[in-house]
Formats: sequence, structure tokens, C-alpha cells
Amino acid sequence: MQHDYGSRNWDLLTLLRGDLKGLGMNKDDSGKTVVLIPARMASTRLPGKPLANICGLPMIVQVAKRAQEADVGRIIVAVDDQRTFDAVAAAGFEVVMTRVDHQSGSDRIFEALSKVDPDGKAEIVINVQGDLPTIDPQTIRAALRPLDNDAVDIATLTVEIEDEAEKTNPNVVKVVGSPLSDTRLRALYFTRTTAPHGAGPLYHHIGLYAYRRSALERFVKLSPSTLEKRESLEQLRALEAGMRIDVEIVKTVPLGVDTPADLEKARRILSAHSI
Repeated sequence: MQHDYGSRNWDLLTLLRGDLKGLGMNKDDSGKTVVLIPARMASTRLPGKPLANICGLPMIVQVAKRAQEADVGRIIVAVDDQRTFDAVAAAGFEVVMTRVDHQSGSDRIFEALSKVDPDGKAEIVINVQGDLPTIDPQTIRAALRPLDNDAVDIATLTVEIEDEAEKTNPNVVKVVGSPLSDTRLRALYFTRTTAPHGAGPLYHHIGLYAYRRSALERFVKLSPSTLEKRESLEQLRALEAGMRIDVEIVKTVPLGVDTPADLEKARRILSAHSI
């Protein structure tokens, strides 16, 4: 699904440390949870993005390391270019080649899942975008929490908007949801506009998803929906089909690397934390 990151600052208080035991869910050694990281070589604003050097490693490898530090299960990188394949394999991570013509990351991860787990052992799939080299591993872990409820098909993340400019910024996708607790919403809608109106918090969507395998299989077979095409937001396809998306509220928005300036920021962040 499309990811949508804004310009707020990143709280690096516990970023990328190895002291994650006891926080959230424990590592799944059964093979039932898989972290899939799609990496697409073509990028108009940052050509060759997956291989961009960050502190001596390709960006896609840095993302895989963050997933490794999250310690939630098997990690697989889904690529569409031999150079990316070779870089990931050389770093010791599992990697699978996928088609170059996928329209979305969800399509790419489904192809990868079908190749690496044809027997259907994996029950939960976490989709971590391949351009999040500074993501806090705890954020990855947080995406699993809503799936504790068997009624939830897809889980994702959000942050309460504090910057007034973000509330009206069309590049910041908002979650409209019904509160379930202090840290969770049931998603009712996603939009680029300011919604809902009136007093109360607004929430910035973070495009990291955890799917039940059955939900991912159903989702990729659906045709683009009416509201999805109007908003240019793929997650609306799931809501229009009656699928349930619950949203965990976290503290920080991860840096999505889309431009040379983003890349330099990521280098500064990881260099400061000696990773």
C-alpha cells in the first residue's frame, strides 16, 4: 500500500538499540510471522534508491537490519533488480526476485510470499517499506498489536498530529477512526484533507501494515475501488470491501527516504547513533 510520511521531527530516544526484549510481542520462531520488505529500483526522485549508501551499507540492508532488531520473525526482502538482490544476499539476508511491473508494494510482497512460503505456513505478514532505514524497531513491533483481536484483518500505525501545518497538508494522509482505547483506533476512512472537523485530535497515517495472510490474499485480488481512485489511497480499497483495519497509535513518524535531502538526513541520524 502507499506510504505517506510527513515532515515532523523524529524522536530518537530509543532508536535502534538492541534492548527490545519484553517490549510488545516476542520473536516468532514458528515461521507464522514474516517481515517482507519490498524494494523497487526505479525511482524518479532518487535513482537507485535501494542501493544508496548509508553509513557503509545499502539503504535496503539498513532497513533489513531494523527489521532484524525488531525481532518478530523471518525477514525476506522482495526485489526487482539483480544488483539489489546481490547486495541483500551479500549482507546475509533472505531475498527473493519479483516482477518489475508491480503497481504497489502489497502486490510485490504477495508475489514474494507465494514464492518463499508456498505451503502457507506464514499467518501474519508485516510489510515494511524499503525506504525506512531509520525506523525504530519498536514501531515495527507495534504494528502487530491490533492483530491480537481476531476480528481485525489488517493493522497499521498512526501518530497524533501536533504540527498545525500538517493538519491541512495534503501530503500528510490522515486516519479517521473510532477510538477503541488510548492507543488504538478502528479505521473508518483515510484522507488527504483535514478530517474530521471540529475539536479533537487528528492523526497522521504511517504506511506500515501487518496483514493476516488471508486478508493480504483477498486484498490483492480486489479491483481498485471508487474512493481509492478519488483519494489515491490504496488502503481505502480494503475498507470499501468491508475489511477491518485497526490502527495502533505510536509516538514517532519514521523518515521515508524519497529525495537526496532525505538521504542526507538518514545518514546523519544513523551516523549519530553509530549503527
